Order: sequence, then C-alpha cells, then structure tokens
Amino acid sequence: MSEGPLGDLAPRTFLRDYWQRKPLLVRQAFAGIRAPLDAEELAGLALESDVPSRLVQQHDAARWSVRYGPFEDSDFAALPDTHWTLLVTDLEKFVPALHDLVKPFRFLPDWRIDDLMISYAAPQGSVGPHTDAYDVFLLQLEGRRRWQIDTRPVDPGNRLPGAELSILAHFEPESEWVLEPGDMLYLPPGVAHYGLALDPCMTASIGFRAPSQQDLVSAWLDDVAAALDPERRFGDAGRAVADNPGEIDLASRDAIIALMREALARDDVALERWFGRYITEPRADLIGLYLAPDNWDEAALGAQLASGRGLKRNTAARLAYFIRDDRLFLYADGQEYPLDMNFLEPVAVLCQRFDYPAALCRRLLDDAPGSAGLMVNLLERGILEAVE
Repeated sequence: MSEGPLGDLAPRTFLRDYWQRKPLLVRQAFAGIRAPLDAEELAGLALESDVPSRLVQQHDAARWSVRYGPFEDSDFAALPDTHWTLLVTDLEKFVPALHDLVKPFRFLPDWRIDDLMISYAAPQGSVGPHTDAYDVFLLQLEGRRRWQIDTRPVDPGNRLPGAELSILAHFEPESEWVLEPGDMLYLPPGVAHYGLALDPCMTASIGFRAPSQQDLVSAWLDDVAAALDPERRFGDAGRAVADNPGEIDLASRDAIIALMREALARDDVALERWFGRYITEPRADLIGLYLAPDNWDEAALGAQLASGRGLKRNTAARLAYFIRDDRLFLYADGQEYPLDMNFLEPVAVLCQRFDYPAALCRRLLDDAPGSAGLMVNLLERGILEAVE
C-alpha cells in the first residue's frame, strides 16, 4: 500500500478542498493491493448469524430484490451468473485483520468512522443508482467496476416505485470512470452514484457516521426521560376556581411549561458528556464480538505484562475522549470515565492505538498512578484483550 490513501494529496488539503464538498478519484491510492479475503470467504461470513449481510439482485431494468442474511450455501448455488451483489458490513469488527483497511483513514476522528463493508459482485452486479447520507471511500480490491456519478441535487421523489431499495428512477451521469484494483473514489453525502461490475469484482467501502439532528434529539430525549423521577408530577394546590371548565388557564400553562423546561435544562458540558456516551455506544448485535471476561485484577495485569505479552484493543470497541475545563472524560462503549488530567497520556495512547506492547503499558502504569485500575476495568469489559 502507499503511504497514504490520497495519493500525492495531503490529508489537510483533502479536508479543505474535497471533504463533504466534491468527489475525488485517486488512481492507485493503494498500489499493489490484494483482496484480503476471497469470494468464498466473504460468502462464508454471510452464513454466520451475527454478521450483517445482504444480497441484491437485478431482475430487469425496473425490478430489483434484496435478501438479508444469514444465508445458506444453497442460496449462493442458486444464483445466476450475472447481475447480483453480496454485501457484508462491519467486517473490521468481525475480522480484526481487516481493520488494516480502515487505519489509513484515521486522519479523520474515530467517532466519525462507521464501518468497513466489502461487496462481491458477479459481472453486471450492482445495487443500482442511489445516494447515500454519509461520506464514503470506495476502494477497488479485485476486478473492474465502472462508476458513474451525478453531483446535481437529487429530487426526493426520484425513486423507483415499488422497489425495496432506494434506487433512483432517473439517473443521468455527469462523469464516469472504470476503477481497477488499488483505485479509489471518494464521494461526499448526497452525490448520486452507480457502480457496475465489469468483471467478477470486490470493492471495499469505508463509510462515515453522520448522525442526523432528528436521531440526536430523539436519543437524547430518550435518555432525559429515562432519568426523570416518575413521581414528579404537575400540581396545582391552591388554584383558583375555574371560570370556564373548558379553558386551560394561564397559571396551568405556565406551570406545565416550567415542569418541561426543568426536565430539559442541560448545559453544554452535560450535552457533551451525553454525546460521548451516545456516539461510543455499541450496537446490540455486536455484543457477541466481546470475549467472555477473565478474572482480571491488577496482579493479573502485572503478570501479563511481566511475561512480555501486551494488550490489544477489540476492534469492535469504540473509544473516544475530550478535555473540558481541565477535566478528562474517556468514553468506552457508551460508558463514561471522568478522570483527572494525570490520566491524559494513557487515555490518549489507548484511543490512538490498537496494540499496546508490554513495555509501553508498563511505562504508562509507572507514569500515571491509578491507570492500572482503568486498564483492568477495560479488560473486564472486553474492550481490551490480552495478547496470547
């Protein structure tokens, strides 16, 4: 692979000129790349009950179908020679070695990275012309795929009627390229695109999270409601006689509004801390990726490091942190760890790396008293794992 995924373009320049602004084609972004798994291995993952997968098939110009895994061998044996695509998502979480395809994009913050999807397409396989609500890097791993794009605004009503997939009924490309192994196309949100396999081909998609305002507010209100005292109610002791029983009087309206405002009152720090928990929360269907916890304590951690074996991060785990008013807040899979600034170096290292050699861990433990307890907690939760 090349030193970076953007060719000669510096990440700073890419973020300034292209990120969320316009598409970018990078020829040989990953020169010499080879698909990290073959079609049979990808299909094998799609047989697993906990691995998200789907199979998209085009039957004619206006008829498409989608089926969701887990699949059986007979499902693949029954497929035609052309016009179908298998897509498997969250692969960097299920196959830790595939996280190597995500690492080059960590010039963007981890909380923005969603997942690695790999698709295998038979000749003429596609998922149809469509738009996405997120940024994506499309990296060709094997075979050739033709990409067509249209950067003009898409009418929300421009959808193929009756289709299970959100496929554009009308698509007129502005630009077209054929990507070969190692080539990569970046697309910002909302850009219409249509990929078609010219050969049996495999494509990696590195997608980025962009929570909607509706999702954020809905999730936050759920948390607010869950934390409220169910016995706290509206009261109107000493109220005046109702002149008209059909009227909601001003005093009642004021009291109701005050009750609601009291519940919703949050300062910026509280909202930031909620977001840290929310954005690192793992999906329920990924819980199976965490090993059954061993009986960890500080002595067991010391013995692990003394043996020369370090630790590693579970690639399914989400870690993030921020600093506010000389306080450090670490988030690990939805749990908050308020810490003092003495923990900054170990927290920064934990969030930056995925491997933690024994010598590095021992230095962090020496430099930041108390960090052993933090590491033990993360080991017990399966966020950190022991290197065998």
